[in-house]
Amino acid sequence: MPDLHRSLEDLDGERWGAAPPGSTRLVAEVHRLRRRPVGELSVEDLRLLVGQGMALDRLVPLALGHLRADPLASGDLYPGDLLCALLRADPAFWHARADLAAELACVVDGLGDPPAEVAAAARWFRARAA
Repeated sequence: MPDLHRSLEDLDGERWGAAPPGSTRLVAEVHRLRRRPVGELSVEDLRLLVGQGMALDRLVPLALGHLRADPLASGDLYPGDLLCALLRADPAFWHARADLAAELACVVDGLGDPPAEVAAAARWFRARAA
């Protein structure tokens, strides 16, 4: 578990600074979130960063903490959007971190009858990452 008082920039030693002029809202938001302490990242922040494949080794354990409490935790999109972001993360990450993949699979298995979007993401995950 990363030091929750440090930002991704502090933890990985890469200073991105502000987004370049003319960047999309998504790029600007990722740059901004990289400077926020990871312990202050919201469900939406985690959904966005994981969805972009950012610092999975540091952020997936935090996201799984939210999912243990509420498997359908939602950011700004729909119930279960954080879970879907994790399920769609790079299969190479899940192969390298089988312990976290197993924990994610347990979250999905505990849902019973998940919403259609979550069920589709779970099928993708099981076919490629588990």
